[in-house]
Amino acid sequence: MTYTKDTLIGQVLDHDMTTAQFFLEMGMHCLGCPSSRGESLEEACMVHGLQVEELLAKLNAHEAARNVRA
Repeated sequence: MTYTKDTLIGQVLDHDMTTAQFFLEMGMHCLGCPSSRGESLEEACMVHGLQVEELLAKLNAHEAARNVRA
């Protein structure tokens, strides 16, 4: 899976729950909120005043490393 700014938080977490650490590290502590699952990564970053590119880099690097281990 390749994450983009349009990927929904719920899709990310459903694909790999270990990605929650990246949201939490960036100050996004709303993962338990049902409405957050329907937000795109870009929307969530905008609300929190964060750069979506930073989160995407972390998520996609994690996914690449995960695929190498598999």
